Amino acid sequence: MMFENIRIVLVGAMYGGNVGSICRAMANMGLSRLVLVAPARTLNHAEARMMAVAADSILESRREVATLEEAVGDCSLVMGTTARVGLYRQHAKAPREWAPQILESARSNQVALVFGRENSGLTNEEIAICTNMIQIPSSPDYPSLNLAQAVMVCCYELFVASGVHEPLEEKTVECLTRTREHMFTMWREVLLQIGFMDEEKADHMMLGMRRIFSRAPLTEDDVRILMGIARQMMWKARQAERP
Repeated sequence: MMFENIRIVLVGAMYGGNVGSICRAMANMGLSRLVLVAPARTLNHAEARMMAVAADSILESRREVATLEEAVGDCSLVMGTTARVGLYRQHAKAPREWAPQILESARSNQVALVFGRENSGLTNEEIAICTNMIQIPSSPDYPSLNLAQAVMVCCYELFVASGVHEPLEEKTVECLTRTREHMFTMWREVLLQIGFMDEEKADHMMLGMRRIFSRAPLTEDDVRILMGIARQMMWKARQAERP
């Protein structure tokens, strides 16, 4: 329900490629409501469809209105985006900071994320309609982001903050100590066998091997692979010793 109450509003969009790319970004992050405010007459709709790829349903269901007031009139929270600084923009925060508040408001209210023109952003009059300002952190040498990229960043932060995404979990469990020790025994044997180390330095070298293999948790699958490598090395070494 949160995502259903969040709309992306593009003011004066000029390029079909950006609009199509925005549709795709929205679909990637679970958003579907797009509003175009007075798009440029030269906006290439064929290019927009091409860039939307499989998100063309968002493009086709878009709403077009004449003014920003009409686009956000039923919203309680209107988040304007800006790359510039100034008196009316000094309370701007990064999308990550605003995301929890946006999602909380979207549980029961309509929320709009407003993006300005590719070449000039939002006017001061349009910013006045916004309740809050978003500013995406970027290099001070070139702070202005491409429109589609800016939308993607904001949508991504909302998606992550929503908790919808569940990170993949390791399919196999961490290996047991006895399995790991058996692996180290095999590696000690094969490293001696191939002449990588001699018996006098074996203990010292195996401490190094243990450090290497302990920098990340080893799963049962990991250890099986490492033992398989050791077995193959032993077999190759024995083959080489035969006359």
